[in-house]
Amino acid sequence: MKNKQIPLRSQVKSEDMWDLTSLFKTAGDWENALKELPVYAEKLAALKGRIADNLLEALRLYEKMQQLSEATGVYASLLTSQDEGDDDAHDKEGRYMMSASAAEALISFFIPELQAIPESRIKEETETGPRAGEYEPYRVWLKKLLRLKDFILSEKEERLFALQSESMQTPSTAFSMLTNVDMDFGSVQTPEGELPLSQTSWSAFMIHENRDVRKNAYMQFYRAFDNHKHTIASLYAGSVNQDIYKARARGYKSSLERALFPDKVNESVYRNLIATVRAHFPALHRYYALLKRVLGVSELRHYDVYMPLTKNVRFVTSYDKAVDILREALCPLGSEYTDILCGGLKGGWTDRYENKGKRSGAFSSGTYTGYPYILMNYKEDVIRDLFTLAHEGGHSMHSWYAAHNNPFLQYSYTIFEAEVASTFNEQLLFEYLLKHTDKPEERLYLLCIRASDILATLFRQTMFAEFELKTHEAVESGKPLSAAQCRSIYRSLLEDYFGPDMVFEAESDLECLRIPHFYSAFYVYKYATGISAALSLAERVTKGGNTEREDYFKFLKSGGSLYPIETLRLAGVDMEKTEPVETAIRIFSNLVGEIEKNFS
Repeated sequence: MKNKQIPLRSQVKSEDMWDLTSLFKTAGDWENALKELPVYAEKLAALKGRIADNLLEALRLYEKMQQLSEATGVYASLLTSQDEGDDDAHDKEGRYMMSASAAEALISFFIPELQAIPESRIKEETETGPRAGEYEPYRVWLKKLLRLKDFILSEKEERLFALQSESMQTPSTAFSMLTNVDMDFGSVQTPEGELPLSQTSWSAFMIHENRDVRKNAYMQFYRAFDNHKHTIASLYAGSVNQDIYKARARGYKSSLERALFPDKVNESVYRNLIATVRAHFPALHRYYALLKRVLGVSELRHYDVYMPLTKNVRFVTSYDKAVDILREALCPLGSEYTDILCGGLKGGWTDRYENKGKRSGAFSSGTYTGYPYILMNYKEDVIRDLFTLAHEGGHSMHSWYAAHNNPFLQYSYTIFEAEVASTFNEQLLFEYLLKHTDKPEERLYLLCIRASDILATLFRQTMFAEFELKTHEAVESGKPLSAAQCRSIYRSLLEDYFGPDMVFEAESDLECLRIPHFYSAFYVYKYATGISAALSLAERVTKGGNTEREDYFKFLKSGGSLYPIETLRLAGVDMEKTEPVETAIRIFSNLVGEIEKNFS
């Protein structure tokens, strides 16, 4: 979309906007639905103390309330995302949050009371009782809920946990306010003039062609963190201590077990990921050796590692052309998949282009009954936006199949699985574009961005995951975290992961103090396992036949009917083994080998 000025929301063509009528035909329908939310909560609350005797009625009320809450919440959120300057949208979102919070507070007794019912009684009623068949939509949800029973506390203790939820956000909130608002990073002199340095502009400086600009921005950026290192380290230590408190209070052996238990992921998956990546460091170090050679530097510095291996190549792809490319690139998945996806991308799923006030970036967000919506800020001259559309389309199709093949309470899949379908689509798109270009510079550019993406998602996220594990285990063994200890752990990891060609600055290990994901412990490993599963499955499907494709669709359709490790086994990968990670590393290594041929 070639616009000299960013349009107002009111100036955007209707065909370029998502169609929210799949959720509510009118704003009045949304208002009526919001009024219904507390009604269901009140009806369920009226059963307090009698859930065991009214189990089916309670489950139906809970299901209706949650489904209504999802639809009204997503609708309000999408309105806000499309124009954050829309006061009416903010009003809707605020009223939804108040109504949903009040409803959840009203039924806070429900889960503990349900879990207090003897499992034998639930099993008898749901499996052999006279109304057993009517429990079919709830069996999986009940099974997963009851698995958490041993770690649920008394009603009073759970209430105390709930009351702490807001204050538990203090480390993360304070970190965000300090690093994004209060800290002043100054400005950096560049050939283009003096430019402001911030958390947002940092990445642009790190790919500046002038090495002195990169160095100056790097040193100035970390000087600001050095000035606040003890405060930030204290905030992170507080977050780690909270993770450990919550684990011990509930009876988990460790904070890692608590994080993995709801998804039924064995600790070996986490530890095997780290061990496998470490065993294949030569493939990673080979990339950095190549980067050093391409940049022509005698010493590779930390401020060099974000530089691309090749100059940007201009691809121009209109939105409609992008959808046509995806239809061809994803054809290994069959016509049903591509017809649904491409029909949706051109028929109301996607909010396509930037407008004033619109949220930046991209996401996929849907509901059980509505479209799996996609927010984009698509730019036709940015090839990564084509990959982003493929990525978000993968999420949306995963949601579409999950919703169309499961009852409401078991359709939602886990974050562990979420990145598989999206990255799978990216890989198929990459292979298609590579196959259909005869221009050496385009081919090299595609190889380079794919290798860079895999490095960032597999290797870098694994390094982050290892840091989280080491810091939590240190505190669990009785060693309090300090700025010096965090930096020591992180410097060791930097040296291991970046290898012998890297020369670090004294400030380089301060990077551990600027990663916001560390305040959501044991989350980032899912990026690495997700891309490993996706690359393995993409290879399996494209080299296989109908059986391999149908196995992949079993995964897409499973939703939350199984635990993620079980679901991925259906698709054909076992994440409790090392093979998927080894496959991903092999694919990365092959890409680096192809790139090396262009610089020999």
